[in-house]
Amino acid sequence: MSFTAPVADIRFLLDQVLGYDRLSETETFAEAGADVTEAILGELGRLCDGVLAPLNRHGDLTPAKLENGVVRTSPGFKDGYKAIAEGGWLGIAATPEFGGMGLPQTLNTAMNEMMSGACLALQLCPLLSQGQIEALEHHASDTLKDLYLPKLISGEWTGTMNLTEPQAGSDVGALRTRAVDNGDGTYAITGQKIFITWGDHDVAENVCHLVLARLPDGAPGTRGISLFMVPKLIPDAAGNPGARNALRVVSLEHKLGIHGSPTCVMAFEGATGWLVGKPNGGMAAMFTMMNNARLGVGAQGIGVAEAAYQHALAYAQDRKQGRTPLGEGAIIDHADVRRMLAVMKAEIFAARAIALDCGLAIDMGKATGKESWKARAALLTPIAKAHGTDIGCEVSSMGVQIHGGMGFIEETGAAQYFRDARITPIYEGTNGIQAMDLVGRKLMDGGEAACRLLQEIEDTAEAARGRMPELAEKVWSAAETLREATEWMVAQEANDRNAGAVAYLRAFARVLGGAYHLKAALADPQGPRCRLAHVFMDRILPEHESLLVQARAGAAQLYALSAEDLISA
Repeated sequence: MSFTAPVADIRFLLDQVLGYDRLSETETFAEAGADVTEAILGELGRLCDGVLAPLNRHGDLTPAKLENGVVRTSPGFKDGYKAIAEGGWLGIAATPEFGGMGLPQTLNTAMNEMMSGACLALQLCPLLSQGQIEALEHHASDTLKDLYLPKLISGEWTGTMNLTEPQAGSDVGALRTRAVDNGDGTYAITGQKIFITWGDHDVAENVCHLVLARLPDGAPGTRGISLFMVPKLIPDAAGNPGARNALRVVSLEHKLGIHGSPTCVMAFEGATGWLVGKPNGGMAAMFTMMNNARLGVGAQGIGVAEAAYQHALAYAQDRKQGRTPLGEGAIIDHADVRRMLAVMKAEIFAARAIALDCGLAIDMGKATGKESWKARAALLTPIAKAHGTDIGCEVSSMGVQIHGGMGFIEETGAAQYFRDARITPIYEGTNGIQAMDLVGRKLMDGGEAACRLLQEIEDTAEAARGRMPELAEKVWSAAETLREATEWMVAQEANDRNAGAVAYLRAFARVLGGAYHLKAALADPQGPRCRLAHVFMDRILPEHESLLVQARAGAAQLYALSAEDLISA
């Protein structure tokens, strides 16, 4: 299936909407100027279009398989991964000390989106390595860093994270995997993990598992969990893959989508592992990896949405069916098809802007050390993850609809995007958990970070009133309504917040989207960006009002409807 990486759209957002140039003014990212950014994005686009996109259909039709204990990946995936590794893309944001490029997380987010649009099943492999690299940079001993980081950054080895067990999904504290001190600096890890993305494969020479387990004296729940590095092949004295560790792939999961991604059930049978971070400090270390992955997964949803949009647009331009208001044209000239395509494009633009803005906030926090930037990044992370993946599902579903009956036929490829996207709202903490994080931890400052961001939006709208009064008023009004809802949310008990969390997060994303579209319209007042902004303001932004009604409904009505009522009503 053809795909064109949206390099121009990303550049427009960075240059005209988000103020990306501020990064190159800092000492940390002084090298990430316009020329470097253009070169990076251009090279990534060529990799995605010419190497990765042709693999997408192969992965769906010829899934990874387990043969005699060995996982064989889909045709072409080994060469595709090699191209990613040889290009140095696994270490785009990693520290140069161990071979990384040291570039901004913003560019890493753009890369993850483009690679996901080209071939999500393959992109999942470097995404997990990226997260493991960051976790090791922050929490591992110097010995582990020296051994593992160069190999992970070069792509010679790949990384995974092992959290979930059959009885311990979102409730990670219920895990049963145990770790016993061997007395020689290593630990024996025993237990079973499920849903381990790229848990084994044949594209690189070693697989490095970060595994959550409990020491014998570990307290119940998450407080007693530790993190361990457990490689598939134990490095020898020279740092090369040596003896096989005591772990194995029990089976591969049979999934709705991402068939090319080997999702494993892993058994650790006294496997040798090394402690990462402090004993009983595993969740802090793992959350570093998970936060990295949350933004990455949000970008995955956006990437699939972009690919589904391009696929549907091509079909709509070619398919002729009935007489349109513009004559004997293709179905793109029917009002409802034009509506769907316009909404898809407007949704992608807004979701992409949220993700890139989150990456920019992470970078500015790192470069300046300012708590305001760090708080902004923390606030945007659950929104970027949840909204980006929701939009991935919704846009890919619309792509099937545009194809009509042919969209339900696998040969057209439209359904693959829908099936592949569906996992992303579940990854890295379901979107409900992201929403509860937003109204819980992220509002623990009394809503200060949220209101600071809303004030910025209102200031932008105020400044735009003279040039675009209609659009500016809609954005200002939406931001003010969201501010009032935020103040209400801060004053509520936890369960009342949680009952409205998903609606609140989506409303926040709608208002953010309005602000980004307004800035785009100001930068392109006579062009397509402005016309697309009008679509968003009239057809999408108004949802924030009904969403905020839901957000403030509280939990009482939900619990008034008993479990028995749900069965009998």
